[in-house]
Amino acid sequence: MDLNLLNLFVAVAETGSFTEAAQRVGLPKSSVSRGLVRLEASLGTQLLHRTTRRVSLSTAGLALYERTASLLASLSNAVGTLPERTEEPSGELRLTAPHDLGATLLPEVIARFVARYPQVRIDCRLTNRSVDMVAEGFDIALRATGAKLADSSLRMRRLGTIDVQLFASPSYLARRGIPRATEDLAPHDFIAYRGLKLLSELGLSEKHAHVLADDMIFLREAAKAGAGIALLPSFLALTDVTSGQLVRVLPRYTLSTTSLMMLHPRTQHVPRKVSAFRDFLIDFLRARPLSASPSAS
Repeated sequence: MDLNLLNLFVAVAETGSFTEAAQRVGLPKSSVSRGLVRLEASLGTQLLHRTTRRVSLSTAGLALYERTASLLASLSNAVGTLPERTEEPSGELRLTAPHDLGATLLPEVIARFVARYPQVRIDCRLTNRSVDMVAEGFDIALRATGAKLADSSLRMRRLGTIDVQLFASPSYLARRGIPRATEDLAPHDFIAYRGLKLLSELGLSEKHAHVLADDMIFLREAAKAGAGIALLPSFLALTDVTSGQLVRVLPRYTLSTTSLMMLHPRTQHVPRKVSAFRDFLIDFLRARPLSASPSAS
């Protein structure tokens, strides 16, 4: 059944005129008339009684109108109110990110984004686990990784770089001394992310770690409390270095550099809410790059 023909039929039934129906649907009168002929032919029954003065419904036509008019109106309303039918991004944006990015980067980004696009509602899930974006219904995932994308159902966009550097509190350095070279690091206590193997880049192992954890924000707070030298993303320590609660150790030394990636499901038409958030985040990070290193004290 051609819904366009049904719409023409409903317009004629409600106006009682081919001329007025044509004006309602924005088609020539001849197109409306031919459409109704095709509909009657496809159904094998007469729907309209036509005279030179008026158009009225046959018994079959009245039955068809009563059974389809409200359904067509509901369908039209449902399609017309779909999110993002207009140019303005709208609807729910489901976003996932690691805890450290979520707690430091995203609050300001999201606050500014929803102020610009008030019809978008954000559902943000912070987790360090690997999520199945399609199965769990996420629109966007932010991840710090240097690995190539193995999942062909996803698109990946590089947003910037993240430097991992060494930080400690002034109280710890006053107590244990300030390393002047990588060779001076071995006697120190370290605070490291479990399983990242970053200590191996210093010629050390996890046995040199006084504290291991699976959350970067916890590592930062432990470093501020004087537990040891922490291996942290520089953006995570920037505010604390500025306030004097943390100090760069070996300030010219960058332990590791990785990429911040944005992933979203591969679709023929990227939703406006996704492309708007992607572009917004890119502009935000251009002004405030994650790889900007805090100055040493």
